[in-house]
Order: sequence, then structure tokens, then C-alpha cells
Amino acid sequence: MVSILVAYGSGEGQTEKVARYVGGVLTDRGHEVTVKRVTDDPTIDVGAFDAVLVGSPVNNRRHLPAVVEFVERNREVLASRPNGFFQLSLASIVPLRWAQSGAQEFVDDFVSNTGWNPDHVGRFAGAVKYSQYDPLERVLFKLVSAVTTGDTDTSRDYEYTDWEEVETFAVAFANDVEARLTARSAEERGMSGLKRASQAVAGAVLLVGVAGVAYWVAARRFTPAEC
Repeated sequence: MVSILVAYGSGEGQTEKVARYVGGVLTDRGHEVTVKRVTDDPTIDVGAFDAVLVGSPVNNRRHLPAVVEFVERNREVLASRPNGFFQLSLASIVPLRWAQSGAQEFVDDFVSNTGWNPDHVGRFAGAVKYSQYDPLERVLFKLVSAVTTGDTDTSRDYEYTDWEEVETFAVAFANDVEARLTARSAEERGMSGLKRASQAVAGAVLLVGVAGVAYWVAARRFTPAEC
């Protein structure tokens, strides 16, 4: 069993929903999973976990500041164990090259700004939640939707997350974590066995040396005196 932290930031709740879904997939694999919003516990001990995933939405072309700060603060610890990053953005909603390139640019900027290059990256479509927007945001999202998805009915919310894609990401991460930690465990066992063997050889050499010294002393003691 592996201990895995899924740390995330969320605006209207879609990233939290994805984080908990990922946590569920990993839990079903038999791992001990902690899903935590970074603002709930900014000082969480990342080093206490075997592997870590970090998630953030993109708002106004930027990831949440709390997530950026969390990664900057824990960059070295993240890099020392299996890790991954997932983001939710409107760019991933549109299945066109320019939109997908934009979603990748968000990831590239995140890597550049934080100095953390995650092992795994998931780029997921999020949601448009008109019910949670103020009047100005509602108008802005309606305009964006008019030229992308066409979903401009502000009396309802729209979810675009592809849950099969999210599950595929979580399973791939789990496979990698399990393979890497299994290999590390085997290496540690091998090193432990080598250490024990070395200690046994050293003990045998010491025993032979002690026996040799004892024999030499005994031989000197009981050798007949010369006439």
C-alpha cells in the first residue's frame, strides 16, 4: 500500500470534484489516499507521503496563487518522489488545435513559474457554472461560450469534464507509482541483503583472525624450551 496526497485548489468546485474522483480511483487500487485543499492546511507535510498529485483550475489565464505557492514551497520534496499535476481549463473544452495548444501553454507557464517539472500531467476540461458567477462573470462566460461551445443558457450549469480521461490519468499515475516504489523496495532489499552478506564475511574473517592469534599464542606458550 502506498500513501498518496492529492493536494488541490478550487474555485467553483469542479477541481475539487476531479481531485476526489482521482482519490477514489487510487483508493480502489488499495492505496491510502489523502485529498486535501491546499488552503485548508498550507503547512501539510508533503514528505510524509510516498507520492503526490497537485491540481488547480485556470482562472483568468492563471493557476490559483495558493497552488502556485504550495508547489514553490514544496518543490524539492515533490521532485524527490513520484508526482503529477492536473489542471482544469476552458481551453481543454474546445477540441481544436489552437485551444489544446493554449491548455498546454498554461502548463508550460506553471512549470516555468514554479520550477517544478511534474512526472505526469493531466489537462482536463472543467465546467461553466453560471449559477455561481456574479452578473459580470455571467456575461463574460456567456460571450466565451457563444464562440466555443454554444452553451449560453445562464439558467443552468455545464460540466465538460471527461471522467474516462480523468480515470485514465489516475490509473497511469498509480501504475507508475507502484512500479517505481516496487523497484525501489527490491533495490533496498538487495542492498540490505548485500549488507548482511558483507557483515557475515567480515564476521567470518574476524573469527578466523581471532582463532589464528589464539593458536599462535598457544603454540608459543607450549613449545618446549631449547636445550
